[in-house]
Amino acid sequence: MFPQEERLFMVLNIKAVKEAYINEGSGVIDFIPTLDIVKPDIFVVNAEGGSQAKRQLCEDRGIQYIELERTPHAGLQARSSSSLKAALNQEQPMAANSQKPTANSAIPTRLDLAGTWIDQPYVSQHHPGWALTISLEPTFEVRDRCGLSTSTRKMIQKIWPMKLPKMDPEMLARLVFCFENNPEREDGLISGAQDAIGICVPGLCRHYYDNNFWPKKIESTTDEMTLRFLEEHLVMVPLEPRALGCSVVEGKDITPSKVKALADAADACWSAIMAKDLTAFAAAYRASFEAQVSMFPGMVHPTYLDHPETDGSYIADAIAHYSAMPEVLAWKMPGAGGGGYLALVVEDAKAFVKKHPEAFELRIRRE
Repeated sequence: MFPQEERLFMVLNIKAVKEAYINEGSGVIDFIPTLDIVKPDIFVVNAEGGSQAKRQLCEDRGIQYIELERTPHAGLQARSSSSLKAALNQEQPMAANSQKPTANSAIPTRLDLAGTWIDQPYVSQHHPGWALTISLEPTFEVRDRCGLSTSTRKMIQKIWPMKLPKMDPEMLARLVFCFENNPEREDGLISGAQDAIGICVPGLCRHYYDNNFWPKKIESTTDEMTLRFLEEHLVMVPLEPRALGCSVVEGKDITPSKVKALADAADACWSAIMAKDLTAFAAAYRASFEAQVSMFPGMVHPTYLDHPETDGSYIADAIAHYSAMPEVLAWKMPGAGGGGYLALVVEDAKAFVKKHPEAFELRIRRE
């Protein structure tokens, strides 16, 4: 909500502060150059901001590493930057005379459940299949480079800053897809249609791809019990965002048998959701992610083109940590992976979030 220069000015004018800096580095841990200038005795983070990578960084430099729980004073509400931003977003419209949309809005985001990557023709040319997505209300901070289609969402905000227009969802998705992939796009990449469809089509949606950028058919449901089933068993856990210069397609290995496994898992996932069969849903959800990783191992072990020495093992460490919990039945990285979130299938979403406050529940858009 506030430019970094303004925040720096405020921090510098706190009486107890001797000096303050804006981080100069890049990548997942972008403060290393500043850390080496300050050479602190103690490095403090809140518990949800801690990581093994930060702990190891401090050990290597002889710095005491401390994680503090976010415990409010008795009678006061717990606060976080995410909750403050969410509150501000509820109150603040787009600034007057500004063409820039606010950091958040009522524009939905999307979570891919199964089969995704098949929306790219270089994948579906080997075997056709469905991609499954859900359209999410932005009840949480939608962070950049975290696998939730923020690039497509920002494209939408250039046209409709605050909310989607009321029109046929499939036609709206077509408009968004064409706008994002305009002929003047310089990078030569085509964003997958699953992003536009997953955002614009409410509820649970599946779209069928067969060696083309746009699906041959789209099916969706906003059945209340089906969506409630998903909400009762899906949570997300924030991780470090995907670093700039991070590649998840290096070392890809796409074969007909692997794409067929992806397509089969998506079919099984849809059937399990329709039957509200939690065990079958978790098995298909895991099978889909395993098929994705078999083709794109960089989803879990990304290549850092600008900083090849960067250790990306925190993703595998996070998966190992949560997958060992008995109440976690399945897991995946949203989008292209490489960082961002873990999307977990759990026995009871409310109970899991209560036990693990770093996680949060999801709200699927109904209309």
